[in-house]
Amino acid sequence: MIGYAFCGSFCTHKKSVEELKGLINKGYDILPIMSENVYNTDTRFGKASELIKEVEEITKRKIVHTIVEAEPLGPKIPLDALIISPCTGNTLAKMARGITDTPVTMSAKAHLRSDRATLIALCSNDALSANLQNISILLQRKNVFFVPMLQDDPTNKPHSLVCDFSLLEKAFELALRGEQLRPLFK
Repeated sequence: MIGYAFCGSFCTHKKSVEELKGLINKGYDILPIMSENVYNTDTRFGKASELIKEVEEITKRKIVHTIVEAEPLGPKIPLDALIISPCTGNTLAKMARGITDTPVTMSAKAHLRSDRATLIALCSNDALSANLQNISILLQRKNVFFVPMLQDDPTNKPHSLVCDFSLLEKAFELALRGEQLRPLFK
């Protein structure tokens, strides 16, 4: 079973859902996970209830959306891998520092202690500033991999990086083999 976690970056949820569908179509058994913000927040990009319904219909599973539900992932409910897509700069920073105060960070902590692959699909407006150090920290961590990233708007958002969602599946397959897809930055 593969954990598939959604964090903020609401503008990228549609792309992430498309990649989730692709994994399901390939036969992967997916356990959906959402941060409290994603699970409870309506935005200009859509209603939380609509995203919840769509993800639960695609995966045919209830979404893990509390810290209590996420804590057993790893030791009691082993995942073969964990994908965090999209992963916000906030979640990235927490993972780099070992902070586990959301369902997604708790899932990552519980999963990583089992020495299995975690794939991060980063979408962050501060990736090349405040979060650059956290990218570096996690690149050095065993079993943590990234979907390759690019600057989505270098002129108006010079510190922003967004993963190339079209490479998520390929990055995932390599992460399962313990390899990082290169080049990391496009």
